[in-house]
Amino acid sequence: MSQAVKNRFASLSAIFHLITFFILSHPAFSQIAPTYKDIVYATVDGNDLKLDIYLPAGVSNPVLMVWVHGGAWRDGTKASVPKGFIENGIATASLDFRQSTEARFPAAIHDIKAAIRFLRAKASVYGYRIDKIAIGGDSSGGHLATLVGVSNGHAVLEGTGGDYTNQSSRIHAILDYYGATNLSTILAQSTPFGLNVRKPALELLLGSLPESAVDLSKLASPVNHIDKTDPPLLIFHGDQDPQMPINQSHELQGQYQKLNLDVHFEVIHGAAHGGNIFYSGEQLKLALNFLNRTLK
Repeated sequence: MSQAVKNRFASLSAIFHLITFFILSHPAFSQIAPTYKDIVYATVDGNDLKLDIYLPAGVSNPVLMVWVHGGAWRDGTKASVPKGFIENGIATASLDFRQSTEARFPAAIHDIKAAIRFLRAKASVYGYRIDKIAIGGDSSGGHLATLVGVSNGHAVLEGTGGDYTNQSSRIHAILDYYGATNLSTILAQSTPFGLNVRKPALELLLGSLPESAVDLSKLASPVNHIDKTDPPLLIFHGDQDPQMPINQSHELQGQYQKLNLDVHFEVIHGAAHGGNIFYSGEQLKLALNFLNRTLK
């Protein structure tokens, strides 16, 4: 790797860490201690993969949401979790998984599905319901969460990680916050700023740009996996997002609508890429109503 390329990645890494710091320090995201911390849900190549479980106070046997953090598939941690769900009675399991700097796609999907199987197997230990499970995520986490939600039983994406392969990784509701949905079209839809972020991120995720990894980019795109068995979906996206094209969410909505599936796309006017507006006020109320309707 040339020094110029190394410098480019170093600069982008600094930007992503700054964004991650902003997200983690934002009041919409949790800095409270989880009920159970650093639970090992699988071990891959000698490395432990961990999750945290947040149980809402005063709620017996709550419903469960699995949360997938963002960070351009290469940054972020399980400490980034919206606290509004926990404060309103939703048990939340937040995951660490292999980043694109550690393993290329579909490693992260395999890890998340392994975590869901683990959570099902351990429900009686930690105290939450598993008859129906939701998944949510923001940015790259929204992409991963959505792909997990619409790929139940997929031979290539399911993976065999963890000790509970006899358990299901099926999801019953998806919350997608401004995530990618079609890696074959995302670059053509992107702003110049978005391209500067997205190109190196995709090269790490796929091993090359989508145009040179056609089959893999299709496999990694939720829009290519949607069928009539897929769970209800709630999408949030800001119409001023400079990083993730809003057309990615329009494509996902369109595929759901073609099959008359349960989908709602909430466009946040004036919003960019993330921020408290997505996780508070009317948006939080909408998400909670969605989870109450689909899980309870």
